[in-house]
Amino acid sequence: MSHDHHHHHQVQGKNLLFSIVLNLVITVAQVIGGILSGSLALMSDALHNFSDVLSLVFSYAANKVSKKKSSVNQTFGYKRAELIAAFVNAMTLIIVALFLIYGATERFFNPHKIASGLVIWLSILGIVVNGLSVIMLKNDADKNLNMKSAYLHLFTDMLASVAVLVGGLLMKYFQWYWVDSVLTMLIALYLIIVGFDLLKKSTQMLMLFTPVHIDINDIISEVHKISGVHKLHHIHVWNLNDDELHLEAHLDCLEDIKMSEFNEIVHQMEHVLLDKFQINHINIQPEFNKEEASKDFIVQD
Repeated sequence: MSHDHHHHHQVQGKNLLFSIVLNLVITVAQVIGGILSGSLALMSDALHNFSDVLSLVFSYAANKVSKKKSSVNQTFGYKRAELIAAFVNAMTLIIVALFLIYGATERFFNPHKIASGLVIWLSILGIVVNGLSVIMLKNDADKNLNMKSAYLHLFTDMLASVAVLVGGLLMKYFQWYWVDSVLTMLIALYLIIVGFDLLKKSTQMLMLFTPVHIDINDIISEVHKISGVHKLHHIHVWNLNDDELHLEAHLDCLEDIKMSEFNEIVHQMEHVLLDKFQINHINIQPEFNKEEASKDFIVQD
């Protein structure tokens, strides 16, 4: 049996830790400001920020745990910890959104006078703090689902603060207090959309589904072009985490070849699968004239 693996982007947690501190500050400020001003949008932004603090802490812990070494009891280490964090963070986005919709619906039919000046200044503070955090996490978010979940929490917070600022200005100059509820509802709907997308992606990875960009038939077609290959079957392709895309399969050879010749076939497969499909870890079981009940491409083992 042969295997090969390559590793890619290493996520650093220091930017995440700094974002946690910043969000703790803004959460406390918005809770106090929301109580004093009577703004539901500001309180909802504070609630969202608080959920972000918890999510960021979870993401930071998962990032640290995922770097722990493998052992005889944890042969893959804790590499999937970040997928669990992304899944939980996606769930919190949706749950927070449902709470916001409930509160906004109640407030819409019973609007309150709101101290708009305080809302405006605290929303500006939220934009600055979350905007800074978003910039710090952008690079890691493009390469890691856990970091993307943290990034999305912060990005939606920044958008929420922009919405709260617009609402504060409308309340200050036009006394449109119903805007507070409408903006809260829009923020919540956006949270549901991004949360569901993240939940779907993390669930697919946790369930070991074939990644959406991978077509098994294309893999078979490319591998079968390699000299000496008869049939690739019993194929499984899955994400261990964001960095590692695995393939395991049985490979029927045309002839009863030496191990050194099989190694050359696998070496060619490694290049093809990495270059064309970004598969960076393969595990191949060699076979020649082996009798099996089924040699289908996909087999439930």
